Amino acid sequence: MIAEVIKMLQAEVQTLTHELTVTLPEALEKAIALGDLKENGDYHAALERQQFVQGRLGHLTQRLTKLSQIDMSKIPTDRVGLGSRVVVRDMATKEDETFELVIADAMDLDLGQISVASPLGSCLINKKVGQTTEARLPMGTRKFKILKLQTLHDLAGDELG
Repeated sequence: MIAEVIKMLQAEVQTLTHELTVTLPEALEKAIALGDLKENGDYHAALERQQFVQGRLGHLTQRLTKLSQIDMSKIPTDRVGLGSRVVVRDMATKEDETFELVIADAMDLDLGQISVASPLGSCLINKKVGQTTEARLPMGTRKFKILKLQTLHDLAGDELG
């Protein structure tokens, strides 16, 4: 999972670097050739895009640095942690839900993925099967019981075997 996110972020870095070093300089050169930079919309748009791309590249570089520092040996094998797939029962509705805890850059709500940093994700962290936990969400507090757990290590083993 982490390797996939790193590849995705590296691809975006490559695309943005090309835009910053090739596409935007060409756009700026064309805009400058038109003259009168004060009222030149193309010039200002290219400068604005250049600033955005530089900011996004800085953010991506920070994310890649943090991702490369994740120590897989520190991810628990018996409790909910990064990469875990967990089945919980909402104690109020008695409905079961499945969540996969991921880093924000990899989150896809349609796939049942939640960020480990979200209120729901953080209330599940370090819980074991059978434990209950409460999530304080904007719509109110929800109480969950952990029914089933597959850790990142379990899921990695499933993919290999």
